[in-house]
Amino acid sequence: MSLVLPSELVVDRFLPTVRAMLATRLADRGMTQQEIAADLGVTQAAVSKYVSGEGGGDDRFRDDPETVATVDRIADGLSSSEMDGYDALAELLALVRSLEDRGPICALHEEEMPSLQGLGCDLCVRGLDPDVRAERDVLANVRTAARTLAGIPGMASAVPSVGTNVGMALPEARDETDVAAIPGRIYAMGRRIEIPANPEFGASKHVSTAVLAASTVDPEIRGAINIATDDGILEAARSRGMDPLEFDADYDDRGEHLRNRFEERGGVPRVAYHRGAFGIEPVTYVFARTAVDAAELVDELLETVSPS
Repeated sequence: MSLVLPSELVVDRFLPTVRAMLATRLADRGMTQQEIAADLGVTQAAVSKYVSGEGGGDDRFRDDPETVATVDRIADGLSSSEMDGYDALAELLALVRSLEDRGPICALHEEEMPSLQGLGCDLCVRGLDPDVRAERDVLANVRTAARTLAGIPGMASAVPSVGTNVGMALPEARDETDVAAIPGRIYAMGRRIEIPANPEFGASKHVSTAVLAASTVDPEIRGAINIATDDGILEAARSRGMDPLEFDADYDDRGEHLRNRFEERGGVPRVAYHRGAFGIEPVTYVFARTAVDAAELVDELLETVSPS
């Protein structure tokens, strides 16, 4: 794993680009290279390279509207003496903070550190916030669970026509925006499954409803996966000491119905299923403490059965 600080990208990629942009604009406004060098804190030789287009930089910043607007504003201020170094610094610091918030700096950081991709990282904006850590851990867990499902032999045959999804809730989750899942669901493609995207919060109302119903009854249960209902899978669960819970597929409020069934049961089962109804495909939910635990349970159940 490569460890790259965002500040390194600011120094190596952002700053040379902005200096080159500023040098060009200040020259266009009639300032001499010596005056430009004094304002930018660089040598006259460096200014000469910037103005001639030999200063390098990154086109992502050159093409970024916010960067262009800020550079133009600073160039106008410095060339007219309406802005001093302090004012220009304030403008650039504000720009850096903005570009670190899902902007070009953030994009470059994810390229340099691929392990950040799909985590919704916003350390630069929010710092070391416990809530951010919890979100990161949940996203990472769901991503690992999806990879686990992709590696299960026979998983494709357990995916219902509506697709499978895997979700995990944050502690004390209140609504679907507190549940991470795979956008667009997971579908069978021949004998394999296709995971269309990295997990996101609020990506699946379907699996979120089940996860929230479970976590309301038992806060320790925060992960769930939906698969096709199959008697062989249900029997495999029973053979492992689980007692699958059947619930009604045809109901108005799925979340309330599941909560009521769980409370009647005296807790959240590891496996809950329905047989379908008119226009509703039979579906089974597998519940666990985490998304990865749920995926591993699906793997265990599929080891001894070939869904019909």
